[in-house]
This record gives sequence, C-alpha cells and structure tokens, in this order.
Amino acid sequence: MTTTTSITGGGGGEDRVLATAQQIMKSLNTPKDVREDMLLIFSTFDNRLSGISDLINGEESNNKNEEDLQRFQAAEKVILRWDPSFSTEPSRHFNSLLDSKNDAVDYFSALDEIIDFMEQLSVAPPPSCDGKSGQVMVERAENAIQLAMSRLEDELRHVLIRNTVPLNAERLRGSMKKVSLSFASHIDENLESFGDHEIGDRGYDRFHSRGASLDDEVIVDLVNPDAVLQLREIVERMVRSGYERECLQVYSSVRRDALDESLVILGVERLSIEEVQRIEWESLDEKMKNWVHAVKIAVRVLLCGEKRLCDSVFSDLDENYLMKKICFNETAKGCVLQLLNFGEAVTICKRSPEKLFRILDMYEALRNALPDLGALVLDELVIGEVRGVLSGLGEAAKGTFAEFENCIRNETSKKLVITGDVHPLPRYVMNYLKLLVDYGELLNLLLQTNDEDLHRFQNDFGGDSSQFESMSPLGRRVLLLMSQLESNLGEKSRLYEDNAMQHVFLMNNLHYLVRKVKDSDLGKVLGDDWIRKRRGQIRQCATGYLRASWSKALSCLKDDGIGGSSRSSSKMTLKDKFKNFNSCFEEIYRIQTGWKVPEEQLREELRISISEKVIPAYRSFHGRFSTQLDGRHAGRYVKYTPDSLEIYLLDLFEGNPAVLNHMKRKST
Repeated sequence: MTTTTSITGGGGGEDRVLATAQQIMKSLNTPKDVREDMLLIFSTFDNRLSGISDLINGEESNNKNEEDLQRFQAAEKVILRWDPSFSTEPSRHFNSLLDSKNDAVDYFSALDEIIDFMEQLSVAPPPSCDGKSGQVMVERAENAIQLAMSRLEDELRHVLIRNTVPLNAERLRGSMKKVSLSFASHIDENLESFGDHEIGDRGYDRFHSRGASLDDEVIVDLVNPDAVLQLREIVERMVRSGYERECLQVYSSVRRDALDESLVILGVERLSIEEVQRIEWESLDEKMKNWVHAVKIAVRVLLCGEKRLCDSVFSDLDENYLMKKICFNETAKGCVLQLLNFGEAVTICKRSPEKLFRILDMYEALRNALPDLGALVLDELVIGEVRGVLSGLGEAAKGTFAEFENCIRNETSKKLVITGDVHPLPRYVMNYLKLLVDYGELLNLLLQTNDEDLHRFQNDFGGDSSQFESMSPLGRRVLLLMSQLESNLGEKSRLYEDNAMQHVFLMNNLHYLVRKVKDSDLGKVLGDDWIRKRRGQIRQCATGYLRASWSKALSCLKDDGIGGSSRSSSKMTLKDKFKNFNSCFEEIYRIQTGWKVPEEQLREELRISISEKVIPAYRSFHGRFSTQLDGRHAGRYVKYTPDSLEIYLLDLFEGNPAVLNHMKRKST
C-alpha cells in the first residue's frame, strides 16, 4: 500500500506514470494507429494518462525535424560535392553532372530537397530551433541554393552550347526557288561599261539572280531535341529558386551567340555603316544578295525555330508566359538588329543604277518578313526599327531609279558606232528595263509621277497626255525613259555625216527597242499602240535611207539625153550614164558592206526594198541600152548584169569591208 501511495502521490507521481507509459510505447515500436488505440485504452485505466497524446505528438514533431535536418545535410553534401571550390583535384575541363544519369538524378533530387527545406523554413521555423540556430539554418540553405544555381548556370550554358545544331546554309539555299535570272550592269558617263554585246555574248555582263522564295515546309532543329528535357529540368529549378534573371541571361546570351554565328554562315558579317560604305560594288553586291537570303532564312527558319525552342524549354512554366516572351525577345533582338544595321547602311550608300535591283530585293524581303517579325518579336522598338529601315530602302530605291533616269538623260557621249549597229546605250537601258518590270508591283507602290513629268512628256517628246494618264506609275516612268532614250538616239544619229547612215542607225536602234519591248513584259507596260508607232518610224527610216542612198544612182538610169541629134553623142551619154551608175553603185557597195544591220529579218527586208527599187530600173535600162555599146571596150561601161547586181546587194550590211576587195578582183 505504501508503494502505491508513493507512485501516485503528487505531481511527481503523475510525471512518472506518463514516463512509464511513454517508455512502454517506445519499447513496443508499434505503428501510429496502433499507438493511438493503446493510448485510448491506457486513458480508461487512469485519467492521469489523458495528456500522454500531447507528449507523444511533440516528440514525433521533434523526430520529423531531426529527419528533415538529416535529409538537408545529405542534400547539402551532394551540392557541395559538385562545387569546384570544394574539389581537391581541380580540372581543366568542365565535368557535367548531366553526363551521368544517376548523378543528374541525385543532384536534382538533392536540390529539390533543399528548395523544399528552404520553403518550409520561410513558412515556419522548427520549434526546436531558437532564433540564432534558425538563422544559421537559413543561411546554410541559401548558400547551398546559391552554389547550386551557379552550377546550373554553367550546366545550362554547357547543354545549350554542346547541343546547338550548326546551320546547314547550303541545304537551306538549295530549298529556295529561283524566280528569275536577268541582266544588270553599271552605267557611267564614259559609256565604257554599257558593253557592246547582248547578254552572254562575251560573258562579262553582270547577271542578277532575283531573290528566291523559301519552301513553306522548311523546319530545322536549332538544338538537339534530346537536350530539351535537360534544359527543362535546369530551367524549372532556377525559376523555382527565384533565379529567373540569371536563367534568362545565360539562355539568351548563348542562343544570341548561336544566331550571330548562323548569320555569319549565311554571309552576313557584323559591319559598321562606315565599313559598308567603303566596300567595292562587286563585294557589296554579293553581301546584299546574302542579306536577302539571310532575312528570309532568319525569319522563317531561325527565329521561328527559336520561338519553338523557347516554348518547349519553358513549357512547364505556364505562369511565366511573360518570361518566355522576354527570353525570346532578348534572344532574337540581336539577330534582327544586326540585319537592320546592314540594311540601314545600304540606304545611305552612294546612289548608282546597278544597285537598284539588289535594293529592291532587300526591300521586298524585309517587306514580306515584316508580318512574321511583328508576330514573333513583341518589342515595339525593334519593330519600329524594322519599319524605319524598310522605309529607308524604299527611299533608296526611288533615289536610285531617279539616278538611272539622270544617267540616260545626261548621256551625251559623241562616240559613234562606225557600222551603224545598235548603240550600247539602248542595249543597256532595255535590258535594265526588262528586269525592272519584274518588280512592277513594288515599283508601282514606290514610284510617283507629277505634273512636271506630264508637261515634259507632252512638250519635250510630243506625247499624248491621255495615254500617259491611263498608265500605272511604273508605266509612266518607263514611257518617259523610252521617250528620253529615243530623243537621245536621235541626237546621236545626227552625229553621222552620211544622211543614209543616220537612217540606218535609227532603224537599227528603233527595231532593237521594238523587239525588246515585244518579247518581254515591257509590251504590256507600253502597249501595242507604242509598238505600232515605232514600226511606222522604222518604215520611215527605211524610206529615208533609200532616198538618201540610192536616188543619185537611180537618176543615172533615166533615159533623158539619150537619142539626141547624133549617134555618137547618144553613145557618149549612155557611156556616162552606165559609168556614173557603176561609180555610184561601187561607192555604195564599198561603204555599205561595212555597215551592219544585225537583225536578220530587218536586213533581209531592207535588201528586198533596195532590190525592188533598183533592180527593175536597172534591168529596164540595161535591156534597152546595153546592146548599143558594142565593141571590145563595152565591158568598161556595162560592168554588171541585173542578176549579178542583185547578188552584190546580198553583201550589204554585213559589216565586212573585205567584200569590196573581192568585188574588185571579179570585175577586172
């Protein structure tokens, strides 16, 4: 009885009862639900055991905190093991934890444990920790996260660089569809660069490959797809740890460098405006062509690919949609601005006609890319820059076209084409205009005409205002150019002293203009009426040539003065007429076999016109009077039969003076 009293008496007795019950619970090592049942049973025996549940729960909480601390310490060791500053064997090479799947799983699990531990500390510090020890734990957790973030920055950079797929520029260029291949050359005041031949005659003419279009289905992986999961794992933990800015900086920096490298592969170098302006034309032409291709590939392939990659990497962070936008914009901005820098430099380069087509290609490429750029890049400042460069290229195109017009207007070279052949000026201009109409849609947007142009067309060229006003902006400018060219050719024809040569020169050049217009889209621009009028002018030139060249010879075949008062005087007149005709014909032959009518049909038509006018007259005169000159010296005067004369006419306009020597040998 004494023992019972000592156990149950006083507060100390109650504590001993609770301690004894607690010891029994521990020794049994029973599950939680079983312990709760046992506590209920104990409390029915003695109401002093009713507080044992609070005691047990408090101890369980302490045990859990101890377990959390142990897990944190284990995770901390994993983080420290991968920190270079804790390594006893420094390495020259970066050892990626992602090279081993087990290492990656262990590291990410450890980091998740520390992040969870840190989040728990921020909500409610463990009851077992006083203020000082709690602060120590927070500092340890923060330090571990900082070390892990530094490591993940390196891993993110490493994964991005190692898995970047180099751009296959040749494959992409091969997927482009060629639009046209046309002529473009340089023009200057000395006329040296007009060239003396058609495209392909000498191979020195410059060809212009107009901008090609990219296949719609071209999609490339900019980063190895297998690496996307690793990137997600890294990005997710950096964002969760509050390191969004560092994540964005590393990601956008690496991908920005990759885009820069892709532009270099596409032939777009990082050049200052001053450097671009110092480049010689042939090199600049190549760089402008590369730029056109690069704009199409950059927007349709590179930037679209970057957008897909960015969406894939950040796909698990829906609440960070803004982060994805910022990341892509920061990545893409450098690429776009580098392209714009070259475009801006071109807009302020010296104007010269040969640059027009490349400038139009650049304008067209950027104009077509603007909608896609506007949808991809959400930075209004960058899109504003794009619109500014596009506007500048448009102004450059208009200014360059005006420079071309000035070159034609101011071309006053007095250098003659001695054969009367087509002048280099219309060769250049017509090939230039043939290419120009391929850009009709763009030029109709860019070009304008005013009252001054209409006044010049009416007064300087005698044009029809109704025709001018009914045409498109490009059509009006082409019509003005053609009128200026015809006026210029008229001036050049008057440089020839021989009136017949003036007509041949104009006939050759007008026929060339008509053929070029008729065989190209220029015919649609200028219309059938323009062609009909020039064909009428060609016929007038042919008539003028016949009159200027053959009137004197034909006057010798008139029968005036023949059949006079005496037979001897009549013979003398006949001899003079045959002799004068021979002299006229041989002079024409000597000169005009050196002239040239290059177009075969025109040459044949001109010979037929001569034959129809000369041969019948000579045949009649020869038939009537050649028999009156008999004797052994008759051949001195009647040197040609009508048939032989017609054969000689075939030698005209071949541009071959050596035929004259052959004729002389045959006549002796």
